[in-house]
Amino acid sequence: MADTYVFLTDGWIDAARVLREGSDASAAVPHTVKMNLIIVETPEHDDFVDGAFNGHMDTSDGEMKMDKGHLESPDLTVTVDYETARAIFVEQNPQAGMQAFMSGKIKVEGDITKLMAMQGASPDPAAIELAGKIKDITA
Repeated sequence: MADTYVFLTDGWIDAARVLREGSDASAAVPHTVKMNLIIVETPEHDDFVDGAFNGHMDTSDGEMKMDKGHLESPDLTVTVDYETARAIFVEQNPQAGMQAFMSGKIKVEGDITKLMAMQGASPDPAAIELAGKIKDITA
């Protein structure tokens, strides 16, 4: 059985990065986006400061990279609660994201068309396989 980590902790980010680097999914990024993430209402954990996670997702070089910290010149910044972020990134539930957006639980600053383009893309089989592996390592 694989080790499991709390979503967005340092251990989870490192393990997810290793999985992405070993996957063919990173070669299939259909849209370019530089997005800062502010994830609020995080569980109590040493890796989260003041109940929040500040990170980013960057596909500008053709590969999907997610890490801690913010980018200097993002296309957009998304603020979302932890449970919704987990549903989107781990459970791969796009309906959760759309429902949260429509109810005001997701705040977007910047080029929202970049976010919408990502939402409409259908994942390839390698991305689906990678999502399953990431789900398996998430406590």
